[in-house]
Amino acid sequence: MSNSPKAISLAQRMTNAQAYWQTDAGRALWETQRACLGPVVEGRKGGHSLEMGMGPAMMDMSAIAHPIRWAPSLSLVESSATLVCPPDQLALPDRCLDTVVLHHWLEHLPEAHYTLQEAARVTADNGVLVLFGFNPLGLNGLTQRWRKQQANFPWSGQWRSANRLKDWLAFVDFEVERVDYCCFRGPMSTACGERWEALGRRHNVPLGESYMIQAQRRQRHAPIQRVKFGLRAPVAPSSLGVTRTDAPWRYPQSQRRLQKESERE
Repeated sequence: MSNSPKAISLAQRMTNAQAYWQTDAGRALWETQRACLGPVVEGRKGGHSLEMGMGPAMMDMSAIAHPIRWAPSLSLVESSATLVCPPDQLALPDRCLDTVVLHHWLEHLPEAHYTLQEAARVTADNGVLVLFGFNPLGLNGLTQRWRKQQANFPWSGQWRSANRLKDWLAFVDFEVERVDYCCFRGPMSTACGERWEALGRRHNVPLGESYMIQAQRRQRHAPIQRVKFGLRAPVAPSSLGVTRTDAPWRYPQSQRRLQKESERE
């Protein structure tokens, strides 16, 4: 994989993206995205997590013991806890990760739905799957439609709406718990305005430059088979004790004989 044409192409895309994250606009976006991710992962204490990110690592605030970071080739390996494999063939067992983060890779993969399927496969039943994407309905998303230069990150990717990814998640049997929008700024501004950011985040206005989707696996309840109680044949009243019927109840013959003998004595 590390020497394949596909791996080389993905490594080149990831390298080109690093220049954007070093700009003022990229750093501002990364900080707001990290602020959105913090409340989701800070309290999770699972054994393993996976981050497939186009930018700097964001899972350093998590309490998970073994954070794993994915890389498309050996040339981009940052530590011994780096997974190098095809994005649509993760070398991990089923449902082994407490947290999986896909940071803008779904916009830059030719077959992104296969990568999402793999990310869902390795997410544990009680785990969380987090997706970051650029919002095509935001101000920069509308600007992207008429930009002539689209060869550089982030304009080179295929931006999908949060509703579109909701449909993709439903296909892999995940349901969206929450969608958060972040980074509210003007077209000529590189910083996410503190006032506008607070207002947009408070009301979760769907006009932010980026969104974060939090999803979990759908819980399938075990089928319940109700037990039917009933008696196939009628049961004699003597076996069930005294029962009420329309006719007056009478002692059996043996009981009346014992009663007369006791009266004689």
